[in-house]
Amino acid sequence: MNRTELAEAVAARTGLDKRQSESAVEAVAGLIVAEIKSGNRVSVFGFGTFEPTTRAARTARNPQTQATVKVPARKAVVFRPATAFKDALNTKGKAAAAKKSAPAAKAPAKKAAKAATKKSGPAKAAKSAKKR
Repeated sequence: MNRTELAEAVAARTGLDKRQSESAVEAVAGLIVAEIKSGNRVSVFGFGTFEPTTRAARTARNPQTQATVKVPARKAVVFRPATAFKDALNTKGKAAAAKKSAPAAKAPAKKAAKAATKKSGPAKAAKSAKKR
C-alpha cells in the first residue's frame, strides 16, 4: 500500500473527501518525520514507537573487490510495534501455540530424570527411566 492508497482507504473509512484524507495522511507523515529529525521519540498508542538512532562511522569491505570502504556515520529510525499491534498480527498463531503446548507436559519427566541422576547416581536413574 502506498501513500495514495492509504489516503483513499482513510477517505473510505472516515467519510472525508479524497483531498482531506490525503492532506491528513501527509500531515501525519510530515509530523512524524519532523519529530524524529529533531531527535524526539514518537509513540502512537496501539500502533508503535518511532525512535531516532545514530549509527557510528565504520569501515566495510566490498565483497567483490575486497577493497575497504569508509561508511560515514548516519541517523536512522527504529520502529517498535506495540503489543496490541503484534497481538493483532498473531491472533491465528495463538490457537496453534496452545495445541503445541499440550505435548510439553512430557518435558518435566525428563527434568525429573535428570534430577534423579544428580541425586541418586546413574544406576538408579537408568532404572527409573526404564519404568517410565
